[in-house]
Amino acid sequence: MWSQIIMFVLSLVISIATAPKPKNAKPAAFGDFDFPQSSEGSEQIWVFGDVWISDWMVLGIGNYKTEAIKTKSGK
Repeated sequence: MWSQIIMFVLSLVISIATAPKPKNAKPAAFGDFDFPQSSEGSEQIWVFGDVWISDWMVLGIGNYKTEAIKTKSGK
């Protein structure tokens, strides 16, 4: 049993030591993405409510707001 524990710890140390070190990655910025954009003067579809459309362009979605979560707990 002790030999299995020693082999486990040894293999864990070797795998951590030989693992590739990750580079310091910066978080993705909004400019890193390539979103489809409408050209000036092109016709746009106005949609009110939930519908299926064949248009490939979405100009805006929703009314995004942040609001703190307030919960009551305990007495």
